[in-house]
Amino acid sequence: MKLVTFTRRGETHIGMLVRRDERNMVFDLNQAQPSLPSDMTEFLKLGDAAWALAKSALVSAGERCYVPEADVTLMAPIPRPGKIICLGHNYYDHTDSASGTSPEHPTFFAKYSNVIVGPNQPIVHPREAAQVDYEAELAVVMGKRGRYVAEERALDFVAGYTIFNDVSARDYQKRSSQWTLGKSFDTFGPMGPALVTADEIPHPGDLDLALTLNGQEMQHSNTCNLIFSIPFLIAYLTQVMTLEPGDLIATGTPSGTGAMHKPPVFMKPGDEVRIRIEKVGELVNPIAAEM
Repeated sequence: MKLVTFTRRGETHIGMLVRRDERNMVFDLNQAQPSLPSDMTEFLKLGDAAWALAKSALVSAGERCYVPEADVTLMAPIPRPGKIICLGHNYYDHTDSASGTSPEHPTFFAKYSNVIVGPNQPIVHPREAAQVDYEAELAVVMGKRGRYVAEERALDFVAGYTIFNDVSARDYQKRSSQWTLGKSFDTFGPMGPALVTADEIPHPGDLDLALTLNGQEMQHSNTCNLIFSIPFLIAYLTQVMTLEPGDLIATGTPSGTGAMHKPPVFMKPGDEVRIRIEKVGELVNPIAAEM
């Protein structure tokens, strides 16, 4: 399933992206099954019961529950994640690991819910930052509560996957050894367009991903180049904290970020950034000046 959060006629619902009669449609889960919550995190918290209701609704609901995708506004599938846990330096081609020196432990940092925007929503270029960079990432969305999760069982706790752009103000990021402020400007976390359920992506460690800026390819890699795998990351994190349904783990970005180009290529108002990840979809966002 490709689960989405969307707005229509002033209301926010959850649904599924489907192909029907050769058209892209949204199946409105809340109209088909009113007992389901309209918040994706609350849906995930309900666990197997919610999944069963969603699947049965898709089979039995009538035509009124299908809406053309063009008639809705897709939002970030998880509009307010409880945790946004990001990874730095997790691709072999983005660190000294390319020369055979791998880090012993993963480098984590946090972002906050103020960064989240959905597909086609603008990334706002702050007045205070000059070096606004892109970072294409596969994001893991947790589906079950877990602490001390064994690595071999870690994927059982995953609801699905989505695309995340870890937008970064490099000039702020470089002000100290802590990256938080440079990563946390409003709109610096585009996500979407859908939460693709884990059953559709049994091998998240082998997905092509690419990013273009104004049509020019800037990043291209595969998640097989992750230094720390998704099961390892979940096991590692749950040694420290309880992961909850709706928590997001952004798994890091490959080489080709704007800061790595010579000369550097940073995003500016009027640009368009597009991320494609195999089996997950395509996330497109324009860059707009702060008003």
